[in-house]
Amino acid sequence: MKTVRQIGRDARDLWRFCMVEGHLDEHRALRVADALAGSPRPGAPATLKKFGRLVKLECLRRSARIESALPLTSEARAALERGLKQRHGPDLAIAFAVDPSLIGGLRVTVGSSVYDASVKGGLAAIESRFQLM
Repeated sequence: MKTVRQIGRDARDLWRFCMVEGHLDEHRALRVADALAGSPRPGAPATLKKFGRLVKLECLRRSARIESALPLTSEARAALERGLKQRHGPDLAIAFAVDPSLIGGLRVTVGSSVYDASVKGGLAAIESRFQLM
C-alpha cells in the first residue's frame, strides 16, 4: 500500500512529465490519465485524483476573467490583455464579462488570485472594517 506522501510525489512527478517548456502538454496529460485509470496497481486511483487536481490548477493558472460594470472599449480590452499577458505569460486565455452589480470598476481573476478594484468590493471592505469595531 502506498502512503499519502508517496502518492502525492508520484502525482507531482507525472505532472512534471506533462510539462513541456513550462506549458502543460494536454496530450501527455490525457495519456497519463488514461494509463492511471486503467492501471490495476494499488494507489492508482488516488494518484489519478491528485494528478487531476494538479492539472486543473495549472489550467486555472493559465486563464483569466475580467469583469466590469459596463462594457469595455476595444482599447481598454487590448490594454488589459497586454498587461495580463506580459505579467502572466502569452498563453493566458482571457474572458471578458459585464457584471452590473459591481457598480463601477473592474474585478480580475487569474487562477485563484482575485484583484478587485470595483465599487462593490470597496464597499464590502469598508463594511467589514466597521464590523470589526
